[in-house]
Amino acid sequence: MSSQIGNEAGKHLADAFQNNRKLSKIGLMYNTITDEAAKHLADALGNSTTLTALDLSGNTMGDAGMKHLLDALRNNTTLATFGFSGNEIDAENVQYLADILQNNTALTTLTLTNSEFQNEGARHLADALRNNTTLSELDLWKNEIESEGRAQDLANALRNNTTLTNFHLRANRIGVEGAQHVVDALRNNKTLTQLDLSYDLLGDKAVQGLADILRNSKTLTTLDLSYNSIVATGAQQLADALKHNTALIDLNLYGNEIESEGAQYLADALRENTTLSKLYLYGSKIGNEGAQYLADALKYNTTLTELSLSNNGIDEATQHMMETAKKNTKLVIDF
Repeated sequence: MSSQIGNEAGKHLADAFQNNRKLSKIGLMYNTITDEAAKHLADALGNSTTLTALDLSGNTMGDAGMKHLLDALRNNTTLATFGFSGNEIDAENVQYLADILQNNTALTTLTLTNSEFQNEGARHLADALRNNTTLSELDLWKNEIESEGRAQDLANALRNNTTLTNFHLRANRIGVEGAQHVVDALRNNKTLTQLDLSYDLLGDKAVQGLADILRNSKTLTTLDLSYNSIVATGAQQLADALKHNTALIDLNLYGNEIESEGAQYLADALRENTTLSKLYLYGSKIGNEGAQYLADALKYNTTLTELSLSNNGIDEATQHMMETAKKNTKLVIDF
């Protein structure tokens, strides 16, 4: 339940946190925390020796309140997870956060989804990532990073960063050129295991570069390319990569119109690939024909455990045929 946490309530909470020596996680999402309350919470955070996770998402906090909390982060040595999604952050505070990240040695997970810091903020974060040695997960979902230059800044940081394992750029509309910068960075990156580029206007041209990386990648295990206007050509490129890849476990192609031809390419890959366990093709317009191609592959594949095929116009007879065709009895098919 959400409510407004004002000055007095914030002070009481802060006093309670400071006196508690066991509390390790605090969630105060969607509570309209005022700047005064944020200052009290920041004082508690700065002195805490046990707090490891703090989520203040959706609090529409002002710039002053954000500044107080960032000051606390500068001195805190235990906080590993910080969630601040849905709070509009101006460029100045993003720069301040970036300065802290360059020296902070505790924070491992930072979530700044839907924070509307846009291009200038992305540049500041990229500067921090070049020097930070502890952050392993960064979620920047829906921050309007539409500039090719800002995508390039983040990609360059990714190229040199040696700790980041999970990187989420979902719904930032980075486009073909922005994706190419990410691809170029991945050629040198040896630590990233999860990459989310969904809703980013990639198209088949950008997928070609990602497929080239995927072919030889030894670290990437999860790739989300949902809703990127990928058609059969892009599916073919990814399928060719899957025939050689030995690391990817989870591939999400939700909402890409690969149709039956694309399903055929992926089916061919499933005959040879022995590592992929989750494949999501929701709303990909593969129809009964595409399902038939996949069913033929499932007679041989023994590693796939989850296959999402809902919203593809597959009739009950074809669904039954797929269920009886699969060799792996542990495979769950969602129609």
